[in-house]
Amino acid sequence: MSDLDLLTQSLARNVKRWRTERGFTLEALAARAGVSRGMLIQIEQARTNPSLGTVVKIGDALGVSVTTLLDYEQGPTVRIVPAGQAVRLWDTEAGSYSRLLAGAEAPGPLEMWDWRLMPGESSPSDPHPAGTVELVHVTAGELTLTLDGVPHRVPEGASASFGADSPHTYGNEGPEPVRMIMAVSVPPVR
Repeated sequence: MSDLDLLTQSLARNVKRWRTERGFTLEALAARAGVSRGMLIQIEQARTNPSLGTVVKIGDALGVSVTTLLDYEQGPTVRIVPAGQAVRLWDTEAGSYSRLLAGAEAPGPLEMWDWRLMPGESSPSDPHPAGTVELVHVTAGELTLTLDGVPHRVPEGASASFGADSPHTYGNEGPEPVRMIMAVSVPPVR
């Protein structure tokens, strides 16, 4: 089987899988993606090789990446992210940071983060989409988690979970750095 045939079959399987998982009819996905119902039928039956632009539109409408749609692994996939490839998305001169350690789409985006907050520093967050849940586990120091203006102390070794669809802030009011692992689960696009 050629690489193109593998990609065509993978795209067919993955579009149908994600469409079904999201609860979209062919008509609903066609409308969201701006492609014809007939094109989606051909894609799901592996009878066409759509343009990259069409694949991007479908991925955006499903809330998944092009890579996810073209993934042709047959069995369970294990993705190892080497330590040096974690993505640092926020940092300060004092040494605070957040690193995206790993992510998945199950059924919506799921992320795992490594955080360090230096004494006196904080990181505010705008509300996430309705239904988003965050879990934190403090491995060093004491986190001050402020949710809707109300502070909550999370000491070393403790964990917290909360709905992240309201303003929240991670802060360190203590004398030593705070280290924590955080998981974020965002509901799927509907």
